[in-house]
Amino acid sequence: MHVIVQPCGRIRHVGPTIHKLRHRGTWIGSNFFDQFVMRRPNMADSIAQIRPMAGRKLHLALHDRPEQIFKGVLVPLPCGEDQMEGSETDCLINLSFGISILNGVRTHRLSNADFAPTDLAVEMLYLMEAKSAAMAASRALNQKLEVAKIAAEEQAFTDTLTGLKNRRAMDHVLSRLIAGNKGFAVMQIDLDYFKAVNDSLGHAAGDHVLQTAARIMVEATRDIDTVARVGGDEFTLLLPGVAGNAHLAQVAERIITRLEQPIKFDDAACRISASIGSIWVKAGQDAVAEDVLSDADAALYRSKQAGRARHTVHGETVPDAMQKGREKPHALQ
Repeated sequence: MHVIVQPCGRIRHVGPTIHKLRHRGTWIGSNFFDQFVMRRPNMADSIAQIRPMAGRKLHLALHDRPEQIFKGVLVPLPCGEDQMEGSETDCLINLSFGISILNGVRTHRLSNADFAPTDLAVEMLYLMEAKSAAMAASRALNQKLEVAKIAAEEQAFTDTLTGLKNRRAMDHVLSRLIAGNKGFAVMQIDLDYFKAVNDSLGHAAGDHVLQTAARIMVEATRDIDTVARVGGDEFTLLLPGVAGNAHLAQVAERIITRLEQPIKFDDAACRISASIGSIWVKAGQDAVAEDVLSDADAALYRSKQAGRARHTVHGETVPDAMQKGREKPHALQ
């Protein structure tokens, strides 16, 4: 990629690759500084100004396409036969795309044949393409790893049988609620008569009951609530933004009422209920996760001791069973 320029600045000859850069008009006979803008040295607009920089790096750009940048070096040509010794001679300006080679090749649709065999531009182009391919492969691999990481983290926080959060996830959410220093409630739930279902109909029936109970709890709570299975038939609900015990009573009643409806499995109707213990943590109240869970467990124990199928709030009296007036459910019907 070269241009031969006369002392007056008129272009006498251009290499075939330079010729490809101009799709309209002609190079020959035009002024070099009408075709190129000198970036360094600044404001140079004549060959006389840049001739003293022979052998040093020049920075240029196309006049009508300033984003196309070149590096160049000027070499004075020897005197011709018709020139006097010491007179100004033509100059050869050798040009290179430098680090903008990729843009130059794509913009002007150049190929290997447009560069001299000794031009390192081709090797640089190969390296840049290889780097681009390697970066693309690396990004694709990172995306796969990120997807796998998210899936693994989700699996680590999920109960595989019910699709609910597990104890690890519950602990994480509870810690976040305590750190948020806002009001929330914890509800511990045990399924009553579940063991009888499991013992009489087997684990398949037990799994079906657990999955049904999980769905009921999700439907009875809000999207912002967390429903977790923390043991065999043990569940924990975390309810942020709860303003008082009335909301807890409503949630507990919905859950117990729906759980007491027969759950069909094959030809059998499984009958269960739930004992629930809750604690309400007020906004700004100092709380420790272990103590909160322990108090909710204590309230749950009081519900069981009082005959099951009821909801008890920590610090309050144990209410009557919510199915009062009906017979206690049997495991099977």
